[in-house]
Amino acid sequence: MNWTTLVSVDELAAALGRPGLVLVDCRNVAGGTDTGAGREAWRRAHIPGAGYAHLDEDLSDKRKPASEGRHPLPDEERFGELLGRLGIGPDDQVVAYDAGDGAMAAARLWWLLRLYGHPQAAVLDGGLAAWLAKGLPVDTREPLPKPPCPGRFDRSQLVDAAQVQARLGQSPGWLLDARAPERFRGEVEPLDPVAGHIPGARNRPFQANLADGRFRPAADLRADFEALLGGHAPGEVVLSCGSGVTACHNLLAMEHAGLSGAKIYAPSWSGWVSDRSRPVATGD
Repeated sequence: MNWTTLVSVDELAAALGRPGLVLVDCRNVAGGTDTGAGREAWRRAHIPGAGYAHLDEDLSDKRKPASEGRHPLPDEERFGELLGRLGIGPDDQVVAYDAGDGAMAAARLWWLLRLYGHPQAAVLDGGLAAWLAKGLPVDTREPLPKPPCPGRFDRSQLVDAAQVQARLGQSPGWLLDARAPERFRGEVEPLDPVAGHIPGARNRPFQANLADGRFRPAADLRADFEALLGGHAPGEVVLSCGSGVTACHNLLAMEHAGLSGAKIYAPSWSGWVSDRSRPVATGD
């Protein structure tokens, strides 16, 4: 096993039970705060042996200031403790999944693991829905915990607001926003206090990465992203969204397509508008 982007249901089913394979159920309520429904669903039934990670409680640190966005990065020590609780050791192959397309938390965990120096992580293509559609087993067994997994976030894979602001005059294609088109244009804003987008951003809704709940072929994704990048190299690209969650889905799609090296502005739109002096654009 050496899966670093996506793994199919058939591949995972064939490897189930192998030493060194750790599964993480990341089911959460899309579009808002999950008060526990995802965890309760995991307790009732999950892919055999999967632990559970909560988007708000485990994959974010809500104690941090508004400048860090609605889903601030967790502290490194707490994240290492989470990995131990999930049974993840330094050499394990991790597969994260959610209810369907990986957009809300599975891709977020995948990205955090990479950021933490754990590249052997992948997202189950199609999620639990694809697993169940094949009649594959579920149960209530949980992983055996391990000691905390030490590590450090690689800050070179992140950009901050000052770095974004310094690039606002560059030609379009360096900044891609994963939110829905109507939010990007500023027509609606259900979650944040200001509507619109960072000036110069291009819209790449994460849903465009998918067909029938699975990622589209790598060649198709590559063509899509290259058309958006406007000649910028993948390593020059910054990805954002509402709060640093669905941006990870675009990063996963780019990596799957062989366009490696993009960085994430983790606070994203919610962090950007925490300072009302920053410029805002609307429309296309």
